Amino acid sequence: MEPNTLKTLQGAAGAGVSIDPCVAIAHHTSPYISVYPWTSGTGFGTKYADPSTLPAGIGNAVAFSPDGTNIAIADVSSPFIYVYPWSSDGFGTKYADPSTTPAGTGYGVAFSPDGADIAVAHGTAPKITAYPWSSGFGTKYADPSSALAGTAWAVAFSPDSANIAVGHYTSPFVTVYPWSSGFGTKYANPSTLPSQFCGGVTFSPDGANLLVGFLFSPFVAAYPWSSGFGTKYADPSTAITASATYTYGVAWSPDGAAVAVAYDYTPWISVYSWSSGFGTKYADPSTLPGSIVNEVAFSPDGTDLAVVHDSSPYVTAYPWSSGSGFGTKYADPSTLPSNYAYGIAFNPVS
Repeated sequence: MEPNTLKTLQGAAGAGVSIDPCVAIAHHTSPYISVYPWTSGTGFGTKYADPSTLPAGIGNAVAFSPDGTNIAIADVSSPFIYVYPWSSDGFGTKYADPSTTPAGTGYGVAFSPDGADIAVAHGTAPKITAYPWSSGFGTKYADPSSALAGTAWAVAFSPDSANIAVGHYTSPFVTVYPWSSGFGTKYANPSTLPSQFCGGVTFSPDGANLLVGFLFSPFVAAYPWSSGFGTKYADPSTAITASATYTYGVAWSPDGAAVAVAYDYTPWISVYSWSSGFGTKYADPSTLPGSIVNEVAFSPDGTDLAVVHDSSPYVTAYPWSSGSGFGTKYADPSTLPSNYAYGIAFNPVS
């Protein structure tokens, strides 16, 4: 879609709902979620009004539904997941909480690409909780028969909605289940595991690869994916700095030609070209993020890249081109997120 044009959705779920390009940020202090209009080439607009019912605590992650008409926040406080209608007017009235809430702190959230389901990664058994979604939460799906080992930090569906991947704290650190209106039998673990606790997971846009970020060197790993893990790709030839300890977020560019990795030591963000494996690392941005980067996202058209981090201005965004890499940093938003920022998402129909 062309950027910066008012969208009127035509699908059944979004008929008559206008959506402007925007970017959402989950952060540490009230209002816990901030959303800004977004214009490629210009950057942040004036912050939208806060929701009338705020999340109760720290916002750890944020996601839009695939039609752009809902926004979900994974939260540190009960009920641990908040979802609001979203339109060009901003937040609507919060949806009712699920009848069975996640069992603990929400760390990750994802809608399935077909829009039929929503999943929450959280800190208490069963660690992953999923619901049907149709203008509200349906009855919680049964927990997976093979329980997750350790706190779940990240969750992602494959582009065809046929698989669900979870990054978690204890070996094997990444777990993938078939998905069809519920969890199927867990896939076999990869033959080469991530080196430690996995806090970022995402499928490539074509669904043919899975990227994970984790604690300790090499901090990132990619696997071919086809109804199971293939042999791990070679590590990037230009390693993430050995002074880092943890990768906090990973992302594919929408065209699949680049992968971005966020971590906890300068330069805080590394982007590599991708073609059946890690290619050459792009030059670092001329203006670096200020501190630990907690998450990274590309805009839906791939022309921009944004990160959220632990020091003011808490969000930093750049023009992006797979040919030339980072452009000159956009101006900071006029109203900054209120504190440390942990999650970021562009509206997918922007």
